Amino acid sequence: MRSTVVVEGDFVGRESRRVRAGRNGTDGLVVAVTGASSGVGRLLAARLAASDDVAEVVGLDDSRGDVDGVTWRVMDLTDPAIVTRLAGVDAVVHAAVDIGITDDPAVRSHRNVRGTQTILTASAAAGVRHVAVVTSAMVYGAQPDNPVPLDEDAPLRAEPDGSIISDLLEIEDLSARAPRSHPGMSVTVVRPAAVVGPGVDTVLTRHFEAPRLLVVRGSEPAWQFCHVDDLASALEFVVLHDVAGPVAVGSEGHLDQATVEELSGRSRIELPASFAFGTAQRLHRLGVTPAPASELHYVTRPWVMAAERLRKAGWQPAHDNAEALAALMEEVGGRHALASRRIGKRDAATAATIGAAGATVAILGTAVVIRKARRRKRS
Repeated sequence: MRSTVVVEGDFVGRESRRVRAGRNGTDGLVVAVTGASSGVGRLLAARLAASDDVAEVVGLDDSRGDVDGVTWRVMDLTDPAIVTRLAGVDAVVHAAVDIGITDDPAVRSHRNVRGTQTILTASAAAGVRHVAVVTSAMVYGAQPDNPVPLDEDAPLRAEPDGSIISDLLEIEDLSARAPRSHPGMSVTVVRPAAVVGPGVDTVLTRHFEAPRLLVVRGSEPAWQFCHVDDLASALEFVVLHDVAGPVAVGSEGHLDQATVEELSGRSRIELPASFAFGTAQRLHRLGVTPAPASELHYVTRPWVMAAERLRKAGWQPAHDNAEALAALMEEVGGRHALASRRIGKRDAATAATIGAAGATVAILGTAVVIRKARRRKRS
């Protein structure tokens, strides 16, 4: 008996692929996963390999992974020759979008944007029917006037500034144009909330490595998390049920700042907005901190998603926001960072002093700590 999944809004009810054969007549789908050797790609590859609804999992990455039951294809994801590795594939999940912290943003941007363009073009050329691309709910922008929660069809108000946000917006644009350029191939953009869990290292997670949590005076932060395990299960659901997007992924609801402070054991430090953002931008220009001031918006302003489409289709997260925050705090335990810049253990006492000091000392002290660390490294 065939089943359909129908929800409200723009989600299109489609025949579930869980009861259909793949395009080659196999009993189950052939699914390719980019970035399958690590992170969410690895978790997804393992889930798909264990699924009775999947005939074969093709792992695409620049190194071979350790997941059993996966057919590995090791190559550069920006190489157009990847089209030869997608022959016979029904669906592709592009999970190799990097939102982590790096010392070379230009290289990351090339891999993110060029890699996505290559995967979309190669998928169309190979006759792939469905591509799911992982971006981030950060594309909605962290604006002071954001409603809580935002609708999944809300406009993308993030501002391109040469950071990871610019990458994500370009990826969104490529994903939106691909179905028009390649009729017959659907593209689902998957936008997770702040991803947390084992192995996740981003500007957002490093916020919780600081001795105190920055709060912009007069703001009302609202925290929504997405455990990496939930992101993997959501991507599996999107592929097996051919879910149309865009879809947001995250724990139900959100936590206010006071609750986050209570659960994390971190107190706050409040700064005026002009001082916090202005100083953060100056430190970034000097090369002291890895993230521009715009990324600071995401830890001081709300960007909570309703994430209704997947839930109405039948998917549910396994972790609530409190559990996801606990996983985050476990992951960052023993680490110390200031303004997203990680510092060594020998600076921990200094970091604690800075965190307990006044606003000016807290920001200026960041540069002092970094300069000391650099001098020790050179010596």
